[in-house]
Amino acid sequence: MTKKLLIQNIAALKSHSNINYGIKTKIESFTEKLFYTLFDSNASLEESVDALEKQFKEIALLACKKAEGLCESLCDRFFEKLPSILEKLTHDAEYILENDPASNDIDEIYLAYPGFYAIAIYRLSHELYLLDLMLFSRLMSEYAHRITGTDIHAGAEIASPFFIDHATGIVIGETTVIDKHVKIYQGVTLGALSISKEMKNEKRHPTVEKNVCIYANATILGGETIIGKNSIIGGNSWITKTIPSNSIVTNTTTTEVKVKVKH
Repeated sequence: MTKKLLIQNIAALKSHSNINYGIKTKIESFTEKLFYTLFDSNASLEESVDALEKQFKEIALLACKKAEGLCESLCDRFFEKLPSILEKLTHDAEYILENDPASNDIDEIYLAYPGFYAIAIYRLSHELYLLDLMLFSRLMSEYAHRITGTDIHAGAEIASPFFIDHATGIVIGETTVIDKHVKIYQGVTLGALSISKEMKNEKRHPTVEKNVCIYANATILGGETIIGKNSIIGGNSWITKTIPSNSIVTNTTTTEVKVKVKH
């Protein structure tokens, strides 16, 4: 195949698409700038907010499918939410510090905890989701997923304070509802019991009530599944039905240890 024919073939196959791949890097840059603005004490707020507003509007031209004037107003509405988001994240960070014996101070939570970073980007992308900026919110979520190994869909409803420890491998689906004072460890999945496109507008993922602790690698599935308040879900548990309040769920698989007899 000649170079000219190769280019013609690729161009023909791409002709149906208007994707501008640069939007990914623009959203990643915006996300980092936003995190810096909210948490770095040396950030010049006036300069940072001006820069963020400019970046937001550039992204909106690529990601917003609404009239230009409406996209501009969405920018204002998003930035109006930042103080309340920061307040929630302060509570999240304090809750992590309170519950993780390995943590030393609040600065460490902000700077070094992937679970906190995942929560922070979730809370920011959630506001974009509520503004119906779906591509914007999804790309922000996927950036956090790549950085932290934690996949939180922007559509999930997660109260504050919320605790994620170790972060890696956690999946939280779009219609998940999580009440306050919930703790989740690595490898937990809050997913759908079955998947079909017709379920798009239905509740597909679990509800977790307040004061629940879910240990590593537990899998909880289904839109009608509720984990009752004050419950503890043990590691490696598989749950597809509602668990009453004040329950302890353990994996019944047993491990047998035999000691070798020396001759």
